[in-house]
Amino acid sequence: MEPPSLEAMHLAVKNLVILNALTEEECLTPLGFHLARLPTDPHTGKMILFGAIFGCLSPVLTVAASLSFKDPFVIPLGKEEKADERRKILSAGSRSDHVLMINAFNGWQKAIRCGNSGAFCHENFLSSNTLTMLRDMKRQFAELLYDLKFLSSKNPEDAQANVNSDNIQLVKAIICAGLYPKVAKLKVLKHRVRSKHGPPKAPTLWTKEDGKVKIHLKSVNAKETEFTSQWMIYHLKLKTNGVNLFDTTSISPFPLLFFGGKITVKSDPSGDVIYIDEHIDFHASSRCAELVQNLRKELDYILEYRITHPGVTNWAPTSTEGAVLRAIIGLITKEVCMTAEDWSALAEKEDVITSNS
Repeated sequence: MEPPSLEAMHLAVKNLVILNALTEEECLTPLGFHLARLPTDPHTGKMILFGAIFGCLSPVLTVAASLSFKDPFVIPLGKEEKADERRKILSAGSRSDHVLMINAFNGWQKAIRCGNSGAFCHENFLSSNTLTMLRDMKRQFAELLYDLKFLSSKNPEDAQANVNSDNIQLVKAIICAGLYPKVAKLKVLKHRVRSKHGPPKAPTLWTKEDGKVKIHLKSVNAKETEFTSQWMIYHLKLKTNGVNLFDTTSISPFPLLFFGGKITVKSDPSGDVIYIDEHIDFHASSRCAELVQNLRKELDYILEYRITHPGVTNWAPTSTEGAVLRAIIGLITKEVCMTAEDWSALAEKEDVITSNS
């Protein structure tokens, strides 16, 4: 077996720095310490670890399993349009292939309990064998997290590990945490259909590495004509006739602010601009940037504390850990910055995670 090239090693280290697993000096961060103990690729490891910490384990494990293996959808020849219709229905307006996968898996689980899983799979163009494999992978991921003491049960559906699993905005944010820096930007939020009766024109996006890219036609976002955010994360890109993005999710700015790369603040005539890794930009106040940076530091403290004090998330009202995580979840869900008074109330808890009760 040949050793990896220097270029490949350099790119791997750069990716770990962007993922916040290594510092610029190539030392392990608290997150990197935990990822090093998981026998998964770093992106999957970060996704499932944050799913456990933030209490949205089951849906995040569904996504992690499907991205690590394959999605369960089958498209019979001649039934492409019908399959697309069912996928769109299952996506429930989320503008997310990942939420589509979650809804499909949850629907299958419910159908099993009702005794009609075969009919559900047939109606929605799903492979029961693949879904069964994904269920087994979810259990394996949960066992890994249980062994590291981030879970109190090996059951991925355990209630304690899923207190926030119904919060789709949070689930999208955790998926973003695992997929970053795979981010694309929409030029416009609304675009015209090709003709009155023709198919919608596929949205055009830009990435830092490739410039102009498109969403692959298999995605539920390929035929969307309106988005509420300019930002989209993706799992894979493939260059054929142009660059196509696979497995996409439309996300708001806050997941990128919390789980993206290095934050800097600059000023222009229209106000303060927050930059993530120098190329992802948002107009927001410097105070907002300061609040996000402080909460990111608190999240790092939580991960550092868990190195020597392994355990499940403490959601108690008196817990600093719970207060920090609730503040992050609140910002992601409401998509607004806390007031100075909100941050002051949080900052009064000066001790960093002193209990695990």
